[in-house]
Order: sequence, then C-alpha cells, then structure tokens
Amino acid sequence: MKILLIGAGGMLGHDVAALLESKCDLTLSSIDYIDITDEAKVIEVLKREEWDVVVNTAAYTNVDGAETNEAMAFEVNGEGAGNLARACNAIGAKLIHISTDFVFDGASSIPYTESSQPAPLSVYGGSKLAGEEAVMREDGDYIIIRTSWLYGVGGDNFPDKIISLARDRNILSIIFDQVGTPTHTLDLAEAVWNLIDSKADSGIYNFSNEGVASWYDFAYLAVELARKEGIVLKLDTLRPIRTEEYPTAAKRPAFSVLDKAKYKRATGAAIAHWTKSLGAYMKERWTTKEKP
Repeated sequence: MKILLIGAGGMLGHDVAALLESKCDLTLSSIDYIDITDEAKVIEVLKREEWDVVVNTAAYTNVDGAETNEAMAFEVNGEGAGNLARACNAIGAKLIHISTDFVFDGASSIPYTESSQPAPLSVYGGSKLAGEEAVMREDGDYIIIRTSWLYGVGGDNFPDKIISLARDRNILSIIFDQVGTPTHTLDLAEAVWNLIDSKADSGIYNFSNEGVASWYDFAYLAVELARKEGIVLKLDTLRPIRTEEYPTAAKRPAFSVLDKAKYKRATGAAIAHWTKSLGAYMKERWTTKEKP
C-alpha cells in the first residue's frame, strides 16, 4: 500500500509516520514538499505517484491565533482540505482527514456522535468544520476523524507545559469546568491505521482515548506522574478555576466528550483509557527523552 502523509513535521504527523513506516510504502510530506493551500501544486504532487491513501495531519492549530488570523485558518483548514479531497478524487486515492471536537458548542451533556449537529464557537472550530464540509462535498472515498485534546512527543503540548510551569511556580490555576478527553497522538496514529487496514466505509468517525477529564484532572495527573518519574517540582498547590477566570481570545466548548462506538464497530479495536495513555507518555517522556 502506498501512502502519502501530509504534515509529517507536526506533532500528530510525527507519530503517524513512526507507526506507518513499517506497515506500508510511506512518503512523508512537509509544507516544503506540498502546500495544501495551492490547489494546482496539490494536484501536481498527487499525480506523481499512484497513492492508495493520503493522510492529512496538516492544519492551522493556533486556536486563539485564529481569532485574528481568520483568513489563514480557513485557507489551511478549509480550502486546503478541499484541495486534497479533489486531488484524491482525481487519482482514486482515499483521504484520511483529521478534524476536531471544536466543531461542537459544548452544550451537550452526553457524548457527541458523528451525527450530532456541529455549532463551532471559535474561528478555529469554524475553519475545521469548513474543512469537513469541503471534503464531504467532493463525495469521494474519505474518512474524517474528529479527535480531542491531543498531546505527544512531536510538539508542544499541555502536560509538558504544566510540568515546565510546575518546576518554577508554587501555585498553578487550571480550568475545571471544561470537560473532554485527553488523547495521546500514538493512540490516534493507531486509529488512523486501524481505519485504513479495516477498509472502513467513507464517513466521519470519532476517536479519542476513553474516559472523561477536565483540564484540572489532566494537569493533576500529569503532575503526579512526573513526580513518580523523579521530576522535582516546586509546585505546592494546583488550584481549580472557572473558565471566566482565565479569559482567552477563542471560546472553548465546555463539554466535548466524543462517542467512539462507530469506530469500535468498524475496526473491532479497543481504546486505551486516557489515564493509562498519559502514564505511558509521561514514562517515555521523562525517561527516554531529554528532560526540559
């Protein structure tokens, strides 16, 4: 199987590349190789080879920055996704496209399914929804994966930031009234492969780790696990705060837990609980990587 990975230099791309390189004939692509906002270039590059699958992990991911860079966010996350979908249709390739829980408004009290009505609160969420719609409009062979709260060794992430701050500060204030599910990029990379390997039908699939957490829960466990790995922290107090006490440019959904039943039916795969995956990440991060 010949697979082209778009966005190989990013956090998710790092782990997708590591997983797929032993499973297929994999070509890695960064923005220097293909700029997804350039439709002519996208078509030119994709027509060079007979790709079976194109995996798109490229995105404009600065949630707050998107509020003042709306045009760029929509160009990359919306138009870029559409360019890839059209090019994949032209060569008969399957497109795997990564989306986000931020397409929802967080008003639900039960996990969102693939058929739940999107209602993004932010420019970023709106741009990712535009990308989903652009892919679906082309009516080709595609899989859109909605995911949430990603972290991994390939980029800046929440647990690393918390540990860095906890080494220098006595008190940290963390939001407790936004609830979702932390997702390890290694687990999402495996989900990408499982959907490809199982020849899952075209459509939208939700994937995150199992379980539910607030940002406070996420931070609390990261601190505990770091201390277990021998990291010396100055932190004395982790203080839970409400969203309004930590204003940001972009509004976040208060609840963004995803229902993964469709993914499980399609692949037959089990999903690790977020606490287990964070434990594995922290152990790898602080024992095999240079400690920040």
